[in-house]
Amino acid sequence: MSMLPNRQIWTWFEGEWHEGNLPIMGAADHGTWLGTMVFDGARYFNGKMPDLDLHCERVNASTRAMGMNVCMETSKIVKLAQEGVTKFSGDVPLYIRPMCWSTLGSEVAVDADPNSTAFALCIEEASMAPFIGTTLTTTSFTRPTLSSAVVNAKAACLYPNNARMLQEAKAKGYGNAIVCDALGNVAETATANIFMVKAGEVFTPIPNGTFLAGITRARIITLLREAGIVVHEAVLKIEDFHTAEEIFLTGNYSKVTPGIKFENRELGIGPITTKARDLYFEWADNS
Repeated sequence: MSMLPNRQIWTWFEGEWHEGNLPIMGAADHGTWLGTMVFDGARYFNGKMPDLDLHCERVNASTRAMGMNVCMETSKIVKLAQEGVTKFSGDVPLYIRPMCWSTLGSEVAVDADPNSTAFALCIEEASMAPFIGTTLTTTSFTRPTLSSAVVNAKAACLYPNNARMLQEAKAKGYGNAIVCDALGNVAETATANIFMVKAGEVFTPIPNGTFLAGITRARIITLLREAGIVVHEAVLKIEDFHTAEEIFLTGNYSKVTPGIKFENRELGIGPITTKARDLYFEWADNS
């Protein structure tokens, strides 16, 4: 995702709203130097905040997974987000990002003091991505497992791994990378969950504990099935995507993104990909 340096931002921190890119962490905060930071993201567009409650609930689930105690109830985060969007003029698309981190460590410092959780809610202007798609390649890097990383949390410390996947893909001339787990099964892309289409049916990697099965992913699966399209959660290999008729990505930030090319295969934007996007925005408009 790309964010403009002059974007309008409002942040709720320590009981009040602040305009601009507010400093919220201290140099000695546990989250600053030892990485105990989790976040989530929701969207505001066309006067709607689809699945806002689920995103706010998930940041608290991530907080607990990181070994911290929750300091802000989900319902209050939702109310703060609803309040925060009113600070923006016009009906501009927004990115809503609640964040939690530890300020203190334990006596041995490496693990966090679970009762030292801090909270901030950052809301910023962020345009919705155009429906033009991205190009895909493979990557030499893999998703970690629960035994080696906190993959059950939307944790900031996981993202440097994703960043090097993107850097590798861009160095090869592509926009994103299809990522495998340590066993060689496709997990997701560097930035979003992934789907493919064969013979009019949709396939997506079955959650196996190496990636977050996203809220938008679940919403798209439900909407496609309600529309009569068969969706399989399955073990998939890179070879399956080499023969796919369509590929698309789902995630909160861009919702549905077509995979218009996978290495040397041009795919374009297929009818089921378009259907998935149309179904999502129709549902969001009526939510």
